[in-house]
Amino acid sequence: MWSSLNDWLWNERLWLPANISWAQLEDHDGLVFPHPQDTLMAVPLALALVVVRFTFERFVALPLSRWLGVRNQIRRPADPNATLEKHYLMKGREPTESQMNLLATQCGLTLRQTQCWFRRRRNQDRPCLTKKFCESSWKFVFYLCCFVCGTMVLYHESWLWTPVKCWENYPHQPLKPGLYHWYLLELSFYISLLMTLPFDTKRKDFKEQVIHHFVTIILISFSYSLNLLPWNEALPFLGPAPPTSISLCCPPQASKLFNYMHWRRMCDTLFIIFSLVFFYTRLVLFPTRILYTTFFESIGNFSPFFGYYFLNILLVILQLLHVFWSWLILCMIYSFIKKGQMEKDVRSDVEELDSSDGEAAEECPQMKNGAAQRPGAAPTDGPRSRAAGRMVNRHTPAT
Repeated sequence: MWSSLNDWLWNERLWLPANISWAQLEDHDGLVFPHPQDTLMAVPLALALVVVRFTFERFVALPLSRWLGVRNQIRRPADPNATLEKHYLMKGREPTESQMNLLATQCGLTLRQTQCWFRRRRNQDRPCLTKKFCESSWKFVFYLCCFVCGTMVLYHESWLWTPVKCWENYPHQPLKPGLYHWYLLELSFYISLLMTLPFDTKRKDFKEQVIHHFVTIILISFSYSLNLLPWNEALPFLGPAPPTSISLCCPPQASKLFNYMHWRRMCDTLFIIFSLVFFYTRLVLFPTRILYTTFFESIGNFSPFFGYYFLNILLVILQLLHVFWSWLILCMIYSFIKKGQMEKDVRSDVEELDSSDGEAAEECPQMKNGAAQRPGAAPTDGPRSRAAGRMVNRHTPAT
């Protein structure tokens, strides 16, 4: 049964052009070709990357965050309440108004106290600032190292600068030294991202990230198995020069790091650079160079086959994700222009203010002189506190 399934899965008529067989891609005359089973090595390497990541975050990024002055916001924990906790875990983090009233009645609390409990409980589940700093630090360091290594391995390849050359003599393109290890590292990194998603900061585009990682893993494995190495390696660099890769990977992570450190000017500058490069590479170069060469130039020497359609479907999914993230970036740019600085990532789950702050503002209305006063309590600042019992008009109250 397994043999039949394997034969059906790797049917030559599905994955290879006409008149091309797997036998032609076997190693011969000292030439080494990619083999699908090679991709299995990415799994243990991904596990190793996970270990390296958590070690880096614990012993490098965390002390660095403290040294740079990154501090977590003080949160008031929600009081233990079995009824509210059950609703929070089973039915939702944000009850409707009718549900909130019912819960308040069941617990003997006021509506405001119940709302306060849910706000504090939601804040407990949100990642702290140091956790975000550690995640961004790891990604920044890894992307930077990948860029340096990738440039050293791929810079001299002609197809990196001219994507149409990826299809010259396809699929009889032997595996060059160093390319296999770079490919394996790239694949293992995306597998490690999937492994650590449950532990990472949950953002509003969580589902899109999962889709992106799955599509990328399939795309890398697929292109390796079909000996599409030149094409897949040209894909991350997207066009005229490899520096576009670092412009897409490192600046957003560096911008987040500066944002966590409250270095606003550096954060804003890197965000602008990233936005411009992202729009140019993902909305201009990707469709005009990558999609064009895979849709049209790839079938110059052979007729379309199933692998051709499968490859382009994956690329179209990536392009749709690029459009989605471009919209999010535009929303951030609008906020940037409106407010004059980057305040937050629109993908982030923003921390809610503790209800006690809002309650204090409502229960302690401001006096005309700007001093806040609690009902039935003497003010703590302003003319009254300084006059030690004298009234504002300099008269002493009658006794």
